[in-house]
Amino acid sequence: MKVAKDRVVSLEYRLHLGDGQVIDQSAPGKPLAYLHGHRQIVPGLENALEGVDVGSSRTVVVPPGQGYGEHDPQGVRTVARAMLPQGLEPKAGMTLMAQTDQGDLPLLIKEVHPDSVVIDMNHPLAGKTLHFDVTVQEVRDASIEERSHGHAHGPDGHHHPA
Repeated sequence: MKVAKDRVVSLEYRLHLGDGQVIDQSAPGKPLAYLHGHRQIVPGLENALEGVDVGSSRTVVVPPGQGYGEHDPQGVRTVARAMLPQGLEPKAGMTLMAQTDQGDLPLLIKEVHPDSVVIDMNHPLAGKTLHFDVTVQEVRDASIEERSHGHAHGPDGHHHPA
């Protein structure tokens, strides 16, 4: 069976930025399962996997515009230290998590000043060319429930919070 829209795809992957140093990968024996055609992985990788057979391996290079987007300078802001959690001693390179209506947003502290900090709200991989080494382990038709929920369910099904 080939990778196509509304099919659950399980794949093993390794991600690096062109230098071979792995920055993310699937756990051994635990491939990533996603519902193809539903924007659950970066568009460049999803497009490259369309029509691929089970067992196929390939290297896919994804430019920023098809990955996590270009780095947006407007995503870098200066905020008052008083906006940070009380008792936090900010350091350059520290990542904080902000709660938004779209979910958690990682904020990277770029600079620390006496009364303010410079934060970067861009995704950590924005502006980066992504290099994936992938092997398609399994492809199956999604169940009606998976299609209606918009994501793959595990072997024991899936339970949504009440």
